[in-house]
Order: sequence, then structure tokens, then C-alpha cells
Amino acid sequence: MEIRTQRLLLRPIGANDLATTQEYASDPENCRYMIFLPSDSEQGTLSYLKDAENEMKKPSPDYYEMAVIYENRHIGCVSLYLNDTHDSAEIGYTINKRWWRQGFGYEAASALIGYARQELGLRHFVAHCDKENTGSRRIMEKLGMVRTDEHGGRKNKLSDEERREYVYELEL
Repeated sequence: MEIRTQRLLLRPIGANDLATTQEYASDPENCRYMIFLPSDSEQGTLSYLKDAENEMKKPSPDYYEMAVIYENRHIGCVSLYLNDTHDSAEIGYTINKRWWRQGFGYEAASALIGYARQELGLRHFVAHCDKENTGSRRIMEKLGMVRTDEHGGRKNKLSDEERREYVYELEL
């Protein structure tokens, strides 16, 4: 499975992407607002990549972890996690900070939503972000997502404090 946009190639992420994934997944600045990152070890990143690779081998995956490729370089990841009934999904993205503010997060997320709508028949998407993550909020809003909730209880991996979280939704 591959998805092409004007500038990007989205393809399943896997163990061959270890070095480039570890570059952004272990960077504290890159992962400042993330719940599950930064990665504690290269072995942990490899385990995640192998799990993602195996998931994509299933006839009907429960989630899609796609490498974002720009000019033959792996610059990030975009993901789609289907709910239990496979009629809705959560979208997420991480772009290496060296490529921030160039529209790659939006382009990758938009392409994956388009794929999910066309190939999987999905019409409802959800996304979450730390209240202070303005970059992620801008991407969600540009995607046409609407903020539907704000609540506490978010625990980012790099912070000991409880954070506020925004929930965005898109109904197509």
C-alpha cells in the first residue's frame, strides 16, 4: 500500500526505518507534547516498528502506521487507529522537527484521511493534542476538524504535571 501526494509518499513504516524513526522519536524537542514519546531506547522503537510492520500484513489492519517520505527521506509518520467497529478512526502524526512548518503534517494527514474515506469507507475522524501544541491544532483545523472537547488528565511523557487536552473531530 502506498499513498502519493504532490510532494510525499506514504508507505507502511517498518524495521528498516529504525535510524530515521529514532532520530525524531527520541528527540525531546520533537516529542515535547507527546504521550508515548520520546522513545526510551532504540530497542523500544524497533519493537514499535516491527509491530506496525506485522499489523500491515493482516488482511484488515486495526491500525496503519505510515512513513512520510519527502525527496526519498523518511521525515515522519502519520497514523490511523480504527475503533473497535472500524467505522471511525483516530488520526495522528509526527514530523521530524527539521521539516516543521512546511505543511508536511497537514499533507500527510489529509492524504491518509482521503485514503480511509475512499478505501475503508470511514467518515468520522478524531484527533487529540496537548492544549499548548499550537502546531498540531493548526493542522487539525486546516483539515476541517472542529474542537469538540477540552479536558484534563493528559500526561505527556516528558512532563510530571497533568496537562489539558483538546479533542478534535471531523465528520465527512
